[in-house]
Amino acid sequence: MHWNSLSSVNEIHGIIESSKSTPQVIFKHSTSCSISGMAKMRVEDNISSLKSNAEFHYLDLLRNRDLSRQIAEMLEVHHESPQIIMLIGGEVVYDASHFDISIDELNESLDYHLAGK
Repeated sequence: MHWNSLSSVNEIHGIIESSKSTPQVIFKHSTSCSISGMAKMRVEDNISSLKSNAEFHYLDLLRNRDLSRQIAEMLEVHHESPQIIMLIGGEVVYDASHFDISIDELNESLDYHLAGK
């Protein structure tokens, strides 16, 4: 699996725009947190079952705390760690944290939001 590393607000604007044609997923990861490591591993281990060609983006929270807060503000989601956020059509359609992060939930959201397209 390929993660696109995030480090600027401009990249977030690009992700929002890109989500109008391709689902975008942001994973906010604390490299010092074992729960965050397990959540990331669960995503990576199950990515082959994802029903879409979504693009995945990775934010290292320890190096980019301010950007993490800006993401929460821009996307109007509560800041959490670990956290996964999926955007479709410029809107957040899935947001989960800790052990609620799963590819199955991403698939359910994809099915629901892409059903008529």
